[in-house]
Amino acid sequence: MADITLKTLEEIAIMRESGRLLASVFAYLDTRIIAGISTMTINDLAERYIIDVLESRPASKGQYGYQYVLNTSVNQVVCHGAPSPTQMLKSGDIINVDITLEKDGFIADSSKMYMIGDVMPLAKRLVDTTYEAMWAGIRTVKAGATLGDVGHAIQSHAEQQGYSVVREYCGHGIGREMHEQPEVLHYGRAGAGLVLEAGMTFTIEPMINQGKAKVKTKRDGWTVVTADKKLSAQWEHTIAVTNDGYEVLTLRKEEIV
Repeated sequence: MADITLKTLEEIAIMRESGRLLASVFAYLDTRIIAGISTMTINDLAERYIIDVLESRPASKGQYGYQYVLNTSVNQVVCHGAPSPTQMLKSGDIINVDITLEKDGFIADSSKMYMIGDVMPLAKRLVDTTYEAMWAGIRTVKAGATLGDVGHAIQSHAEQQGYSVVREYCGHGIGREMHEQPEVLHYGRAGAGLVLEAGMTFTIEPMINQGKAKVKTKRDGWTVVTADKKLSAQWEHTIAVTNDGYEVLTLRKEEIV
């Protein structure tokens, strides 16, 4: 526990605001991510909105030498897809847009899948199942549960549907820094691992592959793709552990029930 920073109620309130602002970025992009747009245009729209409208900081820009404000991972790209002015979205594509935002010293991190135009049923099924798997993990979160419970719930749901879970990348603690402890694996054994406590804040962001779990990094040293060139999907939210369960700090309006 020494490396894990428990957040106070006041700090979680600031993170809640960062999360609300980040959710509004996705709402802004929802009607703009369509066939014919370049992934660089998505990046530029998000950057201007975060800075000019929300008066916030795009936390990914400059992190680890990365020069963009978001990741755009299309089709077989698992994660870390860099925006490009020549990469145009077309009907049938699926894309994960992963954005971070810092406001008043605290960071929120979230990603969303977009299905462009007429998407094949098998691709839609992958996107939907990945979303369900993320929520299966989120719903296990409460004080006294374990990180193994989270990973087991995600893995079980994905594998029951015939998919595989990427193991090289995981969720992470978040707060004043984008990447804090603990690491949140998206596979695991129920009851194993770190016991959750109120005040912990971390992301849950499963990457689920249509084929095998194996991935490889492209020559750019950044972009991660499926080794078998089949599709991959990912969703992400920032979560706070509460005394009676969890709070999704980056919840989007269409998810509020």
